Amino acid sequence: MYSFKRTEEQELLLESLQEMMKEFPADYWQMCDEERHFPTEWYERMVECGFHLLGLPEEIGGTPIDAVTHMMFIAEVGRLGGPVTLMGNFLRIRNALSFGTEEQLMDVLKAAEKGPLSFAVGSSEPQSGSDSKAITTRAVKRDGKVYITGRKTFISHALHTPKMMAACIDDDGNVTLYLVPLDAPGVTMTDIHKIGFKCSSTCEVYLDNVEVEESDRFGPEGRGFYCLMENYGYERLVIAAQALGYAECAYEEAMRYVNQREQFGKPIASFQLTQQKALEMFLRIENMKNLLFKGAWNLDQGIEDFVFPNAVKYYCTREGHKVIDDAMSMMGGIGCTDDCQISRLWRDARMFRITGGTDEIMIHAAGRGLLRRFK
Repeated sequence: MYSFKRTEEQELLLESLQEMMKEFPADYWQMCDEERHFPTEWYERMVECGFHLLGLPEEIGGTPIDAVTHMMFIAEVGRLGGPVTLMGNFLRIRNALSFGTEEQLMDVLKAAEKGPLSFAVGSSEPQSGSDSKAITTRAVKRDGKVYITGRKTFISHALHTPKMMAACIDDDGNVTLYLVPLDAPGVTMTDIHKIGFKCSSTCEVYLDNVEVEESDRFGPEGRGFYCLMENYGYERLVIAAQALGYAECAYEEAMRYVNQREQFGKPIASFQLTQQKALEMFLRIENMKNLLFKGAWNLDQGIEDFVFPNAVKYYCTREGHKVIDDAMSMMGGIGCTDDCQISRLWRDARMFRITGGTDEIMIHAAGRGLLRRFK
């Protein structure tokens, strides 16, 4: 069973991350949030440190690590206040390893040196969010080319990545994926302003008879859903790790604050209700760790479980936001201001319950799977 004691290698990795993150204090992340500034400076340092290819094979320049260590690293970025939503590029590279051509893999790796997302994922549409089979974007072959028309919505990072992997209905009525250059004629985008994740874009992407090559197809023809679903379990554990990191960040800041903030002549840490909140926050964080690292350990052991990652995401994103909400309460009025990073964490963490699968979809996927075990 999984051991909770960190290995020497894990400690060294996290210490290296901590040293690098000292270069990016809280006011840097505040600036990124307030000005909707993409953290290019931070990502350049990630590349310099080799962190951008963690979890990937050595033959493509990566640093192989197990899933448990990977989740530790992602959570630590969050604990240090960093942009955990930009920590998912290795999943795109894994997709390219599984389904891309050699040329596509090289392009994806080259893009990874310049930005934290090698390509955007274009599956959601106005009528097709959780119902992924309701997409209507069409890909029509004509004269040796492919022409794509449709509208994609809530496409994360589209302004800061060169291509979008567009899920399209092909000539046979099946779903096929194409890598579409986002600067191609016929592509227009509108940035959506949202309550959280402000340092990264989320866009409406309009495709008007956009011409691509047949060689831009990503994965087998008609097997687009299979490609999209390959990393769903890992992705949901990643989001749980992001939620854990932000919960720890808010918890630690609130604990420091209540020990120095005085009301009625004594620190508010001495009040029983504060102590109750502290205990409940601690327990939530410990339970999040237990579930997350068990899920990662299962992956490392090759244990296929189509229930657990969904359950982990559901629990960790909800309980993580509750921890941050309690931290905001402990901070009082200052916790609701833009000068306090907890307000940013609170906004960002609420979105974890939507991205990568809503609470309702997690309940459906995990609950249905659990009930099947007793048939």
